[in-house]
Amino acid sequence: MREPLVTLRAVSKQYGRAIAVNNLSLDVFEGEFVTLLGPSGSGKTTTLMLIAGFEAPTSGEIRIRGASVVRHPPEKRDIGMVFQSYALFPHMSVFGNVAYPLRTRRLPSTEVAERVAQVLDAVRMSRFAERYPRQLSGGQQQRVAVARALVYRPSLLLMDEPLGALDKKLREEMQGELKSLQRTLGVTTLYVTHDQQEALTLSDRVAIMNAGDLVQIGSPLELYEHPATDFVAGFLGEVNTLDGVADETAGAVTRIAVTDGLEVSACAILPTASGKRVRLTIRPERLDIVTEAAAGANCWPGRVREAVFRGELVRYTVELRAGTIVSVSRPYRGQETIFAPGHEVWVTSRPQDWRVFG
Repeated sequence: MREPLVTLRAVSKQYGRAIAVNNLSLDVFEGEFVTLLGPSGSGKTTTLMLIAGFEAPTSGEIRIRGASVVRHPPEKRDIGMVFQSYALFPHMSVFGNVAYPLRTRRLPSTEVAERVAQVLDAVRMSRFAERYPRQLSGGQQQRVAVARALVYRPSLLLMDEPLGALDKKLREEMQGELKSLQRTLGVTTLYVTHDQQEALTLSDRVAIMNAGDLVQIGSPLELYEHPATDFVAGFLGEVNTLDGVADETAGAVTRIAVTDGLEVSACAILPTASGKRVRLTIRPERLDIVTEAAAGANCWPGRVREAVFRGELVRYTVELRAGTIVSVSRPYRGQETIFAPGHEVWVTSRPQDWRVFG
């Protein structure tokens, strides 16, 4: 059985009466890319600061390679860090910025030059070694910050919203570069973001946090397809959310009354289902629009209120006749009909695509 590189056990952090991190337990294994994902104030950055040693836990244990580091200062934890601001020294060249951690450790100048050359080559910044931060683009500065964090070969790389200052296009490009670099170097990485797409793109596993609690952890696919709560379903991607009352269960399918005249059949076995109040979610891409009523359950008449063309897909807002409004995403491949607002349609779904929380 694999031993984790980083172990958190029942870790809590309080500031007065405010609980920033609540009884959090987490394992991060060698070579993994794990992302802490959640809204502002969920405890992501505080967790990172606890691991780095910039904050001390109120209670709980933090171990790296099996040894407790709770009483160790940051410089004794063998950790590299990259922040959103990059924190590059403006008066130092790229070479000087990357060499700084090695020089503070008093390594021989020949070894410093060798290590800096290796890591600048890894992040494709070798030809910019003599430039200063003001002469670099945002993406180039980000690469230098990563190189500086990796140059002394830490066991663990911590990254706190490192792409937050970049525009959308550059951010997406850097996501691919970060993941490729992490795989090439094999460095264990713990990453903080509030961007769901970034977490899905980069991570081997995602830990979703809310109000200081670790709500669920798993692979991006696992969390997307099998969220443990409606909060996870809604935070990791887009969902339609409906409230209803369970009517009856037949086999593996439960019939749920959402509004007068609107029922949903969902693959969910609920104990004592009849009369139970539940919340349902379904992702926009799991709904479909057709022009004629389909046989079977989960086919509802409606009218298109809005159609938004997004290039690779069309996002529809549809008002069902019962008054319920849903979002529907359909792929666009160049020949599909785009239904205009006011168009009468039918919305369909499969029972297995609904998630039921009660």
